[in-house]
This record gives sequence, structure tokens and C-alpha cells, in this order.
Amino acid sequence: MLLVVGVYVVAGNLANGIGGGAKALAKGAVPAAYSTLVQKWGNLCPAINPALLAAQLYQESGFNPKAQSPAAAQGIAQFIPGTWATHGIDGDGDGDRDVWDPQDAIPSAASYDCELASYVKDVPGDATKNMLAAYNAGAYAVIKYGGVPPYRETQNYVKTITTLQDSFAAPVGRVDPSKQAAGAISYAQEKLGTLYLWGGDGTAEDGGRFDCSGLTKAAYESVGISLPRVANDQYNAGPHPARDELLPGDLVFFSDDLTNSRAIRHVGIYVGGGYMIDAPRTGAVIRFDPIDTPDYFGATRVTEDGAKALPTEV
Repeated sequence: MLLVVGVYVVAGNLANGIGGGAKALAKGAVPAAYSTLVQKWGNLCPAINPALLAAQLYQESGFNPKAQSPAAAQGIAQFIPGTWATHGIDGDGDGDRDVWDPQDAIPSAASYDCELASYVKDVPGDATKNMLAAYNAGAYAVIKYGGVPPYRETQNYVKTITTLQDSFAAPVGRVDPSKQAAGAISYAQEKLGTLYLWGGDGTAEDGGRFDCSGLTKAAYESVGISLPRVANDQYNAGPHPARDELLPGDLVFFSDDLTNSRAIRHVGIYVGGGYMIDAPRTGAVIRFDPIDTPDYFGATRVTEDGAKALPTEV
């Protein structure tokens, strides 16, 4: 299978995204219950944008409003109680500030980002990166070092969020093809005819069998890219080409809820001509299947940096 490399331009980000703003959200990338909030509050100040705010929320909680960490961070934005007491706002104007209510927590996350940006506004360099560094290491460290401080944790955090925002943004220009795509397809082709196994990763214990996301994970691992185990997290491994921009090697996703990437239930590897290689279901074998079905959700062009930016647990 030859990987055809081309340049593709997205015709109008509003057709694929939600609303306006510096970076419109990709279709379904944020659960429908929160997309309007993220789009609105993600434009609160120049240092943030809706895709960046979505990346932070995904990184912190996987959009889970009931999330609680061992460090007592709470809610969809994972505020610790002390920070919430100081920076939580009444986003929906109902008279209370509830860390467990996304209508308060998402506006509070945006407001806190913008407040941090104001603390470091006179520091040279990229305002967004300085804001993220202040979020991780504190505003004083950013001011002291005149930009992102030389802390590995902070530098990794800044890179992670700025990279991850691309998986929540509707593309507005060229979406580069993956260099590893042809190798991933080749791996999947070698597995054609293999019987499906729920939870299968292709190990000896699994008898070399896979489920859908086990196959895509193994295919990209064969070319040095580590993906998450489940399909709805694999969706966030890179930017999202439109249907008419698909290239061989893109991951294609399917869902019964086309407004919410967290509801994705199936994934395959696009091979061209409207077909994918996938592990469809119990009793079936890995095979070629058409992608143009009513439950087609969208696609992801996997990038190495995008995959590295994904949290290990969400």
C-alpha cells in the first residue's frame, strides 16, 4: 500500500468546528454539554483559546465533572480547595460557586488562566506559554526567569498542553501526513483474517487476537508511536482531517453520539477508497470495511507529539 502524500486545505473551519474564536473546536471533540461553555470562556482573554481550554480540561479530568484526585483536586477542572476558594467564580450566576458544577468550574478555569496571564503580561516571550508555565510553576518563577522556567516538569507541561490543543481545534490549513502511517497500515494488513477478541492486544496470551483499539494501538506501536488503549482517547492523538481529506493511515472513528468524542465506540485504520482495516466484533475477523456509515464520527491524523501529549489516565 503506497502512502500518497499531499497538501490539503480545509475549506472553512466553521463547517467543521463550533462557533468562532481564534481556534474553533473540532466537531464533537468536547462533549456537547460543555462545548458552548468552552467556546465562550475560551475566548476570555488573548492568552487562551477554546482548544487550549479544552486541552486543559481533558488533561485534568477527561471532562469528568465528578473527578477527584488523591491530592484532593476536584471536578472537571481539578481545582484544589485552596485555589478554588480564591479563584472559583459563579459562572452561571445562580448565587453559588460549586467546584463540582461545570457551569462554574469551566468559567473558573478560564478566569484563572487569564488572571495568571495578567500576572506575567510583562514577561518577554509567548503569552500563552508564560501563562501555562505560571499555572504549573507559579507566576514568580516565570517572572524570575523571564519566561518559561528551566524546570523539566514545567517545560513538559507547556509542551503537552500546547500540543494537545491541536487535537481539539478544527484545522484551518494544512494537516501534515504522518510519516509512520504506511508502516501502521502494513502491520494491520498482516493481521487480516485474524479472529476478533474483546480486550485483545495481540499478545501470546491473547492468541495474537485483537479488538478494534487493540489493533490500532499495536499498529502504531510497530512504528514507534504509543497510543492510549481505548478508542475515545486515541481520537486525541492528533488533528482531525475532514472526510474528503483522509489519507491512508488516518484513524477513523464511529459513535452512536456524533456530538461527543468521549462516546466513541469503534476505530479502524483508513486505507483509501472509502475503506478501513478494522477488528469489527466478536465472531468476525480483521477485515476491510467501508467507513461511510451513519455512525461515522470523524478521523485523526496521528502525530508522534500528539500521542506523547496524551495523559496516561483520564
